[in-house]
Amino acid sequence: MCGITGYVGKRKAAEILLGGLARLEYRGYDSAGLAVVNGGKMNIRKKVGKVKELKAVASDVEGTVGIGHTRWATHGEPSEKNAHPHVPSDSSFALVHNGIVENYSTLREMLTRNGCTFYSETDTEVLVKLIDHIKKTESLTLQLATRKALTQVQGTYGICICSQEDPDILIAARMGSPLIVGVGEEEYFVASDASAFLEYTRNVLHLNDGEMAVVHRTEGHQVSTLAGQALSPRLVALEGSLEQIEKGGYKHFMLKEIMEQPTALLNCMRGRVCISNEPGSPVLGSQVGDRAHPLLRPAPIKSGVSLTLGGIEQLVGPEGAKYTMLDKLRAARRIIICGCGTSWHAGLVGEYILETLCKVPVEVEYASEFRWACPASERRKGGGGGCNGFLLRVSRVGLPAAHSSSHLFLCANRYRNAVLRADEDVVIVISQSGETADTLAALRYAKSQVCSVI
Repeated sequence: MCGITGYVGKRKAAEILLGGLARLEYRGYDSAGLAVVNGGKMNIRKKVGKVKELKAVASDVEGTVGIGHTRWATHGEPSEKNAHPHVPSDSSFALVHNGIVENYSTLREMLTRNGCTFYSETDTEVLVKLIDHIKKTESLTLQLATRKALTQVQGTYGICICSQEDPDILIAARMGSPLIVGVGEEEYFVASDASAFLEYTRNVLHLNDGEMAVVHRTEGHQVSTLAGQALSPRLVALEGSLEQIEKGGYKHFMLKEIMEQPTALLNCMRGRVCISNEPGSPVLGSQVGDRAHPLLRPAPIKSGVSLTLGGIEQLVGPEGAKYTMLDKLRAARRIIICGCGTSWHAGLVGEYILETLCKVPVEVEYASEFRWACPASERRKGGGGGCNGFLLRVSRVGLPAAHSSSHLFLCANRYRNAVLRADEDVVIVISQSGETADTLAALRYAKSQVCSVI
């Protein structure tokens, strides 16, 4: 996951951008860079390696508007030429990007035929040159050229642009990759994660897919769809503290997360698991005063246990046909859990717990395969229920004698949509970051099949 930061206001941009990039290090990266506009000039610094190495060459850059980026290499090796930000030939603007432009090869060929020269191996430079090409050939403003270019892009993106020609604005847009706008006093922040600017403001605007924001240091902000329809998103006040998003003295974030597991579990149950029937009673275990961690202290035997799960008890659905997610869970004939990596492993634990306690069939799918893999319940039917599988016959040569058949038949299950039943299935998707592309694709697919999704 790449990390994006952007700033326009009265403060020194480089200091804010570098601080924000340091807080986005948890996302993983192999290079970093920033662009700051000052005195009508675009100043760009890039470094392969850690943010601290970029800081050594960029902390003295002056200017009050700029963008920053940590890159996780996809198209092209980790190098300074492939690191972001990228600029057109005249350096009139700079762009940072999180995501993948899937049709970049087609766009690159078209732009090459029109005289564009490329200096990196990235799909991001293709987007930059596309915006610049449209801007110049159609005599459009940077905002309009960006809007038009994005309608030609297939794939995912979160982008932020600063302009040498208009140093009072930032342009941000998203499709599939998270992007958030922080609103301060005559200053704006753009980032992949609010942790990048939480020390300066807690007021944010969340951009949705297909939306673009233009922020001006003194004239405010405008949010619209890529089609140009004006929007009025709600300003949200964030909670949380800097201590929660920093390493807290640990060597790295993974160690911090491991050591914080007891506290995280306790916070997860706080206000939800109570050990008496009295309203507002303490969380499980907090009434016992020994030296054991609260999660390990037994609840008093005479106390009742009550659960409050507000999220699944809220009414959802269209007017006249509202229901609660709790109703859907109670009626579910099958639960499907989707995730990637460690989230998938958490799903396996959930499968064990749900099947043991609720006696409901549970299937755990890799989110990356969910749209293409037939669920196990359908595979057991031999590819029925809409799964048009095929059989691959394998000779028994070299197999143990225990195999009674002369051939094995392997059912190939890729490239077929999962069979979902809207009236029977509940799909649970798990993502630690909230932006895992495959998991979000699984979520969208489940919703497209009118399934209840948590």
